[in-house]
Amino acid sequence: MNYEAVIGLEVHIQIKTKSKMFTRVATGYGQEPNTLTDPVVLALPGVLPVMNKAALDAIIRAGLMLGCEIAPVCKWDRKNYFYPDSPKNYQISQYDQPICLGGSVEIELPGSARNIQGEHKRIPLTRIHLEEDVGKLNHTAGDSLVDYNRAGTPLMEVVSEPAMQSADEAFAYLTALRTAMVYAGISDCDMEKGQLRCDANISVRPVGETKLGTKVELKNLNSISFVRDGIAHEIKRQLAVIAAGGTIRQETRDYDGQTGTSQSLRSKEMAHDYRYFPDPDLMPVKVDEAWKARLQAECPELPFDKQRRFFERYQIPYTITSVLVPDRALSDFFEEAVALAGVDKAQAVGNWIANDLLRELGNAKIDLAASRVRPAHLAELVRLIDAGTLLMNAAKEAFVDMFATGEMPAAVVERKGLKAETNVAELEQWCRDAIAGNAKSVADFRAGKESALNAFKGPVMKAAKGKANPKLVDETLRRLLAGG
Repeated sequence: MNYEAVIGLEVHIQIKTKSKMFTRVATGYGQEPNTLTDPVVLALPGVLPVMNKAALDAIIRAGLMLGCEIAPVCKWDRKNYFYPDSPKNYQISQYDQPICLGGSVEIELPGSARNIQGEHKRIPLTRIHLEEDVGKLNHTAGDSLVDYNRAGTPLMEVVSEPAMQSADEAFAYLTALRTAMVYAGISDCDMEKGQLRCDANISVRPVGETKLGTKVELKNLNSISFVRDGIAHEIKRQLAVIAAGGTIRQETRDYDGQTGTSQSLRSKEMAHDYRYFPDPDLMPVKVDEAWKARLQAECPELPFDKQRRFFERYQIPYTITSVLVPDRALSDFFEEAVALAGVDKAQAVGNWIANDLLRELGNAKIDLAASRVRPAHLAELVRLIDAGTLLMNAAKEAFVDMFATGEMPAAVVERKGLKAETNVAELEQWCRDAIAGNAKSVADFRAGKESALNAFKGPVMKAAKGKANPKLVDETLRRLLAGG
């Protein structure tokens, strides 16, 4: 019997705010343990929570970007459990009235033809809700120490429908979701800092069956690659259990990305185990149309929408758009440069960014914001090349120089003597000499073989020591071969 996997992800994303979810104490990472706390975070007697509106704004923006229905009223609930990372012994969350319902995340199908048209899929969402993060346990050989610096940080939980069928699809989903949240400035989504964490619910069932199999929750997937590897491992484990005549039991398993193994942690909790009830200290929140409209205006263009627009407006290929689009700053840089250079120079600008600029940034170990090369530099460079003032090899040399100095291309060309030289009389003689030395290519070209023209260009450029204007060389050769 053939089986298929069914996968759903629960993704926790820390919202980037200055203060925590229900108190004014600052958020942060890397500070001394237990310094970002106050009586509310530590749940001292008599304290009351006060909602952070900036966090609610952020989750509504996220919901609008992903096509969710924004609830007109949402409320806060207490999720009760006893664990050292939660000083209150409950977590303020949202249970039956979350802020966002439905929606979807667009992914690029793994193994597709790498074409922006027709190779995508939408993964439906169940809900997005807002809650507070818990502290962090640090385990040593003899102790477990708790740091409450993270406790109370606004946390968004994005729950997908069980609609993914492979580890690669889950990887694509998580990548697309992360990119969208970073694009909107909702989160930095740095998994090493705990800003994005993922649990996977995995089951298998016979192909053609509509009922879901028994699900297993996989935890501690602390990198996007480990999400993919962990899911692949769990699918393989479940299939092996079934093949051996065993039964899958509902449980939570811990995945170790270093060893590629998992072990059972506990039986999976059900909702009633948490004894949810409305938080008596927090009022429900009403979201009106004016609030939603204001936040809708702040939503950026989604990455795949931008990729389609780049493809259609600028006619640049997937190989370039796939480099530019995932980085919002880089795609903005590209569009600014194209606005200065002209839409007809878009592909040239994209090539310089994707190949040369990113290479130099990598070599220098700096990010785009620190680069001395700005959009105006690239615009001027491609204009000089297009005008024939600068040949490609010289342009490459000029680019490295201007990256180091910040000088404009024209100034670099002048200082280094890189300008293409065009003495019309000399150029014509070089062309005549090339034609005279290759009778076969002359006959081929006059017989309609367009590529035969290239046979003359090499000798001409060699005679010109690489500084002849290619456009003028082409025009001169055609004129002479036509009998001019």
